[in-house]
Amino acid sequence: MIQTQKHSVFIVDDDADDRESIRDAFLANKHQQDYVFMKNGEQLMVHFTDAPAKLPSLILLDLNMPGKDGRDVLKEMKTHKDFNLIPIIVITTSSSAKDREASYRLGANCFLTKPNSFQELVEITDSIAKLWL
Repeated sequence: MIQTQKHSVFIVDDDADDRESIRDAFLANKHQQDYVFMKNGEQLMVHFTDAPAKLPSLILLDLNMPGKDGRDVLKEMKTHKDFNLIPIIVITTSSSAKDREASYRLGANCFLTKPNSFQELVEITDSIAKLWL
């Protein structure tokens, strides 16, 4: 029997409801990964300092968070040799072209605006899993 490896997905968002909704949308499609919640950029970067061997397969990153925001995280992650290959998908309430361009310039692999309905989120997370995991 072939055993598949479980991927870890870090969901970095200051809104607890958004973190849970994103995870629930993945689970609605039967994507059984290890989902790790982080409430801000500081918590994510401390994790990498404290447990550098436990790197995620994918990071879903909100842009607008207090303290170290998504832009700061992108700058740090994409210029660090140990972390720059981790795919980062920005998933944010912003639909601004300026935010989109800045995210890509800083190294984001994808930029998505959070949808208005859970069903749309289910469809988006299914596509994310199929493309990135």
